[in-house]
Amino acid sequence: MNHETRWPRMAGAALAVALVASPAAMAQTGSAEGPAAQRAVLGSDSDEGTRDVAFEHMLQRYHTTYKLGPGDEIAVRVVGEPDYTLESVKVSPFGNAYHPLLGDVRVAGMTVEEATAKFREELGEYIISPRVSVALVEAHSAKVGVLGEVTKPGILTMAGPMTVFDAIAASGGVTYYGAKHDVTVLRQVGGGETRTISVDVKSIMEGKAEPFANFALQPGDTVIVHGNKKKTLSFITSLTGFSSFLTFVGR
Repeated sequence: MNHETRWPRMAGAALAVALVASPAAMAQTGSAEGPAAQRAVLGSDSDEGTRDVAFEHMLQRYHTTYKLGPGDEIAVRVVGEPDYTLESVKVSPFGNAYHPLLGDVRVAGMTVEEATAKFREELGEYIISPRVSVALVEAHSAKVGVLGEVTKPGILTMAGPMTVFDAIAASGGVTYYGAKHDVTVLRQVGGGETRTISVDVKSIMEGKAEPFANFALQPGDTVIVHGNKKKTLSFITSLTGFSSFLTFVGR
């Protein structure tokens, strides 16, 4: 059964998600991210600087894999060409970004890297060897956060309805040390407050839970899978940067 309480949002708090995965999970994810990133995510002996690295790494991964869509704002910068540099352009409902030289450029469904290559190619028709960069200024797609004892903690884009179980599965599943029966959903309710909803994912997986237990998440929700003392609700909400994380997810 779900249990709800209210928690004040920790001002000036922060994120550095301390995640200890099973050896198999680390083998799957560690090599791509590198030793420094692994230490940042593990956070076992971390200082504040390392925790900030973990937070930045999580946001960087989100921006790298994010697919542009209608309503998003991007910057298109062309070195030495101020007339063709745009600090903010919104992706139209049809998935296009308007550029004064190129007209409508289709960017929906592309990562920032792919959009950069697209603009570089098209501008190359008019400018010799253009030096182009595209940046995501603001993502307007619905987002949820998944933290704690999951294989890949971070931020997910809601392409459609997403349940608590869907979010955990999309994050690589619960690690060996995770408590499937002890999952918390933090829901932002405004006024600087969040509401906590307790979920027993183990019962859901075993088919013993009520039908409503695996409820649909709302944009801005954060799912926390508990584990040891550094992967609990109280520990994670006390970390430097957690408030900024909630703000980003809820935007």
